[in-house]
Amino acid sequence: PPNYLSALRNRPEGKVLEPVGVFEAPKQHGKYETGQLFLHSVFGYRGIVLFPWQARLYDRDVASPVTEKSDTTAGHGSKEVKGKTHTYYQVLIDARDCPHISQRSQTEAVTFLANHDDSRALYAIPGLDYVSHEDILPYSSTDQVPIQHELFERFLMYDQTKVPPFVARDTLCAWQEKNHPWLELSDVHRETTENIRVTVIPFYMGMREAQNSHVYWWRYCIRLENLDSEVVQLRERHWRIFSLSGTLETVRGRGVVGREPVLSKEQPAFQYSSHVSLQASSGHMWGTFRFERPDGSHFDVRIPPFSLESNKDEKTPPSGLHW
Repeated sequence: PPNYLSALRNRPEGKVLEPVGVFEAPKQHGKYETGQLFLHSVFGYRGIVLFPWQARLYDRDVASPVTEKSDTTAGHGSKEVKGKTHTYYQVLIDARDCPHISQRSQTEAVTFLANHDDSRALYAIPGLDYVSHEDILPYSSTDQVPIQHELFERFLMYDQTKVPPFVARDTLCAWQEKNHPWLELSDVHRETTENIRVTVIPFYMGMREAQNSHVYWWRYCIRLENLDSEVVQLRERHWRIFSLSGTLETVRGRGVVGREPVLSKEQPAFQYSSHVSLQASSGHMWGTFRFERPDGSHFDVRIPPFSLESNKDEKTPPSGLHW
């Protein structure tokens, strides 16, 4: 049978599957272009690529044998991690799919600070996401408006002579250029403990002045994935936040973003974002998530250490992270 992609449509007479497109072969090499339609391989939503970002992926699961040192009792050891280039994409999520994924992934994960300096207000852009190259299942459609999102027709236009047949409008290029300081992701950190993989992407959002001091803000996006078949539930988070000003803060709490997600074979992943502010221009964070097994036992999953940097222009790629 042809490899059709179908979507569940809610109808008064019941749920009906309708064809929405035809799957294409995922790209093993190169990157997807602006306008590429895709299904998210983990969360299952329909989306469209706006533009790619080149990130440095620091993967603690692939330690090089030369630089790996013995683990210390500090928990993280002093593994040196080399970054390798990896493609991520800024994408739009189809609004019709948002209600179905909101329990597994925030659909308002991209936030920015208000323009006026004295405000701590955070604004969110709904239906915007960051997707890794391997999460994309590309498809094609003959529909001229295949994705429902308020920005779709502002950012893209249909051009049947192109492949894919959606091209960037000037407004998309201008938007990317203007907002790239708080949209761009540069570093991705990944580590797996007991088959639970934690991926962290930090974003610098900007500096604000408050009570004669400077406050620097970051957003960080976290994805938890259960690579095993055993059901586990996230119960607690334990953060350590080090600021260049010399302070070390400990934050403990139940769950994340008010939730205690269950990671199962059917729904193995959960993604959320949060914010942190420092009174210094840089710092770093690390910690653990405590998970519970069905038998009531607990285990801690490491959150890979990641740096909070404010000046991207002067930042040189670190050869490794030590702490």
